Amino acid sequence: MITIERICNRAGLKRFAEFPNELYKGNPYYVPTLVVKQMHALDKDINASFEFCDADYFLALKDGKVVGRVAAIYNPRAIEAWQRNSVRFGWIDFIDDPEVSSALISTVADWGRERGCDFIEGPMGFTDFDPEGMLVEGFDQLGTAATIYNHPYYKEHLEALGFTKQSDWVEYKIELPDELPERYDRMSKLLMEKHHLTSRHYTRREIKRFNVGHKLFNLINNTYSELYGFSRLSEGQIKQYVDYYVNHTNLDLASFIVDDVGEIAGFGLMIPSLSKALQQSKGYLLPRGWWHIRRALKSKDVEVVDMLIIAVRKDLQKQGLPALIVSDLFPKLKKKGFKIAESNPEWEHNIDVQNLWTYFTHVQHKRRRVYGKSL
Repeated sequence: MITIERICNRAGLKRFAEFPNELYKGNPYYVPTLVVKQMHALDKDINASFEFCDADYFLALKDGKVVGRVAAIYNPRAIEAWQRNSVRFGWIDFIDDPEVSSALISTVADWGRERGCDFIEGPMGFTDFDPEGMLVEGFDQLGTAATIYNHPYYKEHLEALGFTKQSDWVEYKIELPDELPERYDRMSKLLMEKHHLTSRHYTRREIKRFNVGHKLFNLINNTYSELYGFSRLSEGQIKQYVDYYVNHTNLDLASFIVDDVGEIAGFGLMIPSLSKALQQSKGYLLPRGWWHIRRALKSKDVEVVDMLIIAVRKDLQKQGLPALIVSDLFPKLKKKGFKIAESNPEWEHNIDVQNLWTYFTHVQHKRRRVYGKSL
């Protein structure tokens, strides 16, 4: 018999965060999220999303053993933006037992109905910067620090419960060339001249002095608004994301494109792949996890770079501006010894970004999906 337990204390939250590490123990493609990072993301006293969101977390137990987990999320900003009264499920994991997956989804559905929801969708988080999208292709590919890994049977369970595709994201591996393709390089230079754009390098002091981080996430609020399920970031969320993504980023792996009045027109942030370091950490900073992660961040023995964020001002999105960011970054990455760039999930309809990779040796190696159904 399956019983559902609502998390009501930190000990329960820790069990919630640790469950995937047990479920995927020995899986060579699974990349654990640091337990402490998960707990911070789900803590109602820490995560700024709780300025306006509501959420509860549940464990499924069988014979006293944890066999599944799920988060139920109510995001009124997303509901207003998309005009669909939906409850989100996220952080979902379960053993290969339809009774378990059914119990977890039913719990979220009931939780949503109590709040007036008539639709359920996921996996999704509070924002696009939380892990989202169930892996449906690429189970034999190493995961990344920012994405979800899951067993192939997850898809089968959801579809058996009546869920259908709402949106897909695709991911790419791009081989970094010794030199940019001539046509690509020429096109980038022409775009710079046409739109009066330049590449700008900021120092750490300038990032703080000119409030660059805040400007970047305001740009994201405007440019990501049409992406499926996007929830406009609050000031509190922006402050947290600036600290996480900008204040600690290696500026040698960042690109900033500015217009003729010095305003940011687009940017890209990269990070050395932490996948192998996180596997070595087994999800914990202590006793040696911090050392593996620090070594990876210094690019020691790391040949893959993760493309965390690329954002372009709306009026320039159809003008090829993402190519300028790639042109600026790829030579730098190659000089630092990286061989492969791995994209974060790209919305399947974002053809402008996907067309960037046609100039390079590349492969689309993963696909992930948000499912949904009416309640």
